Amino acid sequence: MKKKLLLLFVPLLLLLSACLNDPVQDDLLNYSNTEIPKVSELEIQAVEAYDSVSGANYTDDFTMYDTLVDEVIPQYREFIEELEKIEVETDELRALHEDYIKAANTQYNAFAKIVSALEKQDPELIVEANVMLDEARKGMRKYASDIKKLAKEHKVTFEKGEEL
Repeated sequence: MKKKLLLLFVPLLLLLSACLNDPVQDDLLNYSNTEIPKVSELEIQAVEAYDSVSGANYTDDFTMYDTLVDEVIPQYREFIEELEKIEVETDELRALHEDYIKAANTQYNAFAKIVSALEKQDPELIVEANVMLDEARKGMRKYASDIKKLAKEHKVTFEKGEEL
């Protein structure tokens, strides 16, 4: 009788432990604590280099061109290569990660279009690149919002200033 009772409880315990283990939560924790920090510095460096020669910091086409060709594009290319190497285990997080890669590629292509615009002195290409940069920013904001939503659904909390 005790053996039969034990045989009933063991599968129940296994089922219960499987319910307690949330694969999306585990994947999200690994992603946010291990994987993204490995690549985020590359993105930060590239974007800071771009910001240093654009907008209010713009001085001349030559400086912008050199910074894009020598710093921004190589660093951002490396960032995307490393971002694409990240392996995500769950479908939910994989979809969001793919959105991030798509937004990053849009931004990279915008940087490349700015270089082309500067080479050709074509203001229309600058307008197109700016539209692409806006699209990339929207995509990255959506990615960040979706990550927060997924984290909330799976009881993952970020410390202040630690969000992706």
